[in-house]
Formats: sequence, structure tokens, C-alpha cells
Amino acid sequence: MSRNTRKIAVGAAALLSGMGLLAGCGSMPAGPSSGPASSSASAPTESKKLTVVTHDSFALSDELKKEFADSTGYAVTYVQPGDGGALVNQLILSKDSPLGDVVYGIDNTFAGRALAEGVVTPYTPASVPESVAKLAADDSGRLTAIDLGDVCVNADKKWFADKKLALPATLNDLTKPEYKDLLVVENPASSSPGLAWLTATVGAQGDPGYLEYWKALKNNGVKVVKGWTEAYSTEFSGSSGKGSRPLVVSYSTSPAFEVPKGGKESNTTALLQTCFRQVEYAGVIAGAQNEVGARKFIDFLLTKKVQADIPGEMYMYPADSSVELPKDWQRFAPLAEQPFSVPAETISAKRDSWIREWTATVIG
Repeated sequence: MSRNTRKIAVGAAALLSGMGLLAGCGSMPAGPSSGPASSSASAPTESKKLTVVTHDSFALSDELKKEFADSTGYAVTYVQPGDGGALVNQLILSKDSPLGDVVYGIDNTFAGRALAEGVVTPYTPASVPESVAKLAADDSGRLTAIDLGDVCVNADKKWFADKKLALPATLNDLTKPEYKDLLVVENPASSSPGLAWLTATVGAQGDPGYLEYWKALKNNGVKVVKGWTEAYSTEFSGSSGKGSRPLVVSYSTSPAFEVPKGGKESNTTALLQTCFRQVEYAGVIAGAQNEVGARKFIDFLLTKKVQADIPGEMYMYPADSSVELPKDWQRFAPLAEQPFSVPAETISAKRDSWIREWTATVIG
């Protein structure tokens, strides 16, 4: 695809206010869908402007953005404070003066923190597909699942073929001497893919066993960078940046983007025994100036048109499993059959201590 911000370097903390008037899907209801009432006793607020706060990998087709704009009449501004971790941090820091009205991009590793800090308020669309409901972060109705994907190590197949070195397959393979200085990962303190993969290592190695695993990775030359864009688009040898490291933490869907035009094979592959299942959510920001518009935008994200647009624009799986996927995804972008998992309540309770312990162990 020509536009996929999970594959194109985007400046963190970018303010995309130059995108003009963006508005809603023609099939959108004229008013908010039914669902839990506003967190306040008064009627939900509405204004002529809508501010959408997202991570820096958010992308939808211009046609759909225009369709939403034409339907609602809102002037929509997109604010992108950085990776998923930075997004949640900024929502918390600004909750007394909210960054916007609606947020997309809080994932299941940071959801517990966002919910505990009260940065989103209850809202559930009127009609939620069963596959979406099953991905709920909790039972409060404050976050609606929009998409999902597996965070996995990706490998540059050509690099390994040229070196006549076998591809690693498992987490433990990454600690072997033959793979020294080959892996780049994102910092879990600032990156949602980074935290997702840290959680994968907890799921695989246990707690505190994951720390011993990371000590082994550190001794084997793992490189840590701030976020996904730097890791994939700059440091990874298999991407457009042509970096020096042939192993990177990214998504199981990333190889579908690395198929050359007219080609039949991807230049990269995801190591499906190294994955954690990531779910991304949207929610109405507490204190929103346009709560009605925020609800409409969440409804919009769950329409069939937007759900079908997500694979090509963000290279994630739609939360609505009834939506048809691109024909080449079965081959180039499969989900892991057995991703590592950690209960949501455990992630919420332990996330901060994992990050502190990881930082002390890996960064020093």
C-alpha cells in the first residue's frame, strides 16, 4: 500500500492539524448511538470541532475521512503525541485540560493504566459485533476494541540467506551467540509494541524469569530504541531505512508490506513463536468538549468500511472478524496460533514494576 504509517517514519508529537475538515461515514447516525450515559449527569456536550487523539501509526483513507466529515459537519483535528505508550502518558498528564475529545490507540498493555487514571468515560456503541465484544478491556464500557495484531520478532530473509545463517525461531534462539548484535527492540516504557513484547517474554519466561531472559538478550547485544518507527524504519535492515539489524520487534502483518511490487514472496518473515496478541481500543476522553462527536467517531471506526480499511492502512486485523481480509494476508500476514498471553488484570497490576525492573536490568 502507498500509505501505511506503521511502515513510514512519522515524527512523534506531530500535530496533524493541516488535514482539513474530516467527517463521518454516510451511514452514520445523525446523533450518538445508544449506550451508557455520559459520566456527568448533564447531556453530552457537542461543538463544531472534533479533536481525535491517536498514536503516530494511525491512518485511514482520505475518502473515509472526508465521508465522516461530510456526514457530521465537524472540523476534525488529529493530534498524535507519539507511540501508544506516549499517547497514554500524555492523556494522563493532560487530564485536567484534555488533549481532545476521542482517543484511538490505547492498547491492552496500557489499557489498565488509562482506566485506572480515569482518562476515558463510558460509552458503548449501539451495535457491537460479538468478536468486538469479546475483546473488551474490562466490563466498564470505557474502551471499544477497534483492531488487533500480533507483536512478533520480524526477520530480514535476504540478510540471513546472504549470510547463510538459519533464521531464529523461538525466543530462546535470540539469545544464542550466532544472533549476537542482530536484534533491535522498542523501549517498553515509551512504546506499546515494546511493552507488548516485554509482556510476551513474561508470558514465556514467567516472573521474575523474564529478567534473566533479558539479561541474556543484553549480553547478546540487543539494541533498544524509543519506538516502533525508529526500530522498524531506521534500524531494521529489511525495511525502507536499510538499517544494520536484521531482527526487529514489529507485527506479524509487517511482511505483507514487504512484498515487492509484482513479487510473490515477502522480503521478511514474522517469527510466529515469539508473539503477543495486541488489541487497540478507542474511547471518549473524560472532559471532552464534543462528547457527541467522540461517540460518532467510535461508531465510525466500527463501520464495515473502516474495519475493511484498517488492514491496508494500518496493517492490523479488524476487530470485526466478519470483515473480509486482503487476499494475500493468509500467506504473508498470519496471526500466531499460540501467542503468549498474560491475564489483563496481571498486566494492570504488574506493568509498572515490570518496566522499572526491565529498565534497571537492560538500561542500567
